[in-house]
Amino acid sequence: MDSNFDGLELVARRVVLRPLTIADFDAWSEVRLRCSEWLEKWEPLPEAGSADPARDKDAYRIRCGSWDRQRHFDAAHGFGMFLRADGRFAGEVSLGSVQRGPFSSAYAGYWIDEALAGNGYVAEGVVALLRYGFESLNLHRIEAAIVPRNLSSRRVVEKIGLREEGTSLGFLQIRGVFEDHVRYAITSEEWDARADELSKLWL
Repeated sequence: MDSNFDGLELVARRVVLRPLTIADFDAWSEVRLRCSEWLEKWEPLPEAGSADPARDKDAYRIRCGSWDRQRHFDAAHGFGMFLRADGRFAGEVSLGSVQRGPFSSAYAGYWIDEALAGNGYVAEGVVALLRYGFESLNLHRIEAAIVPRNLSSRRVVEKIGLREEGTSLGFLQIRGVFEDHVRYAITSEEWDARADELSKLWL
């Protein structure tokens, strides 16, 4: 599957978000391989025996297809993040584990090319993602769960002003170990109250 989901784009001040396609493989793979040590220490171990999509184009194609299917069924919404100035691939942001019904919630996730970190690009991307989640997907709550020592990721949500809710013990497997995670969240009511402020700052 090589969809661009009908041209869906989320535009911020300096970045644009859109679903990744097979045409993005070279740029995506280059960043993932170059930044592997920086990124992978914060990620779950892949399933044993699974191909690495950064090294295997077919595995990357399957990854894109999986995101497309999840988007189609409203289970998750993933986006590549690109710089508006030159189209450079910068990272990814996503809404995962979408739950409807009485929860109406999702988890925000993100990562960026180490060479582009510290410029506020991720904060812009996350605010664009929040706007999409609340105003287009009609979610009620979006949450981010972060390993406490991952200070760079925590700075993103703190910069935006998400509410810290405490720490969940043994929340998620990271590199084979179930790690504690600090939980941050924002509700649709909080978004409505802050949408103008956040849009002026980041979008």
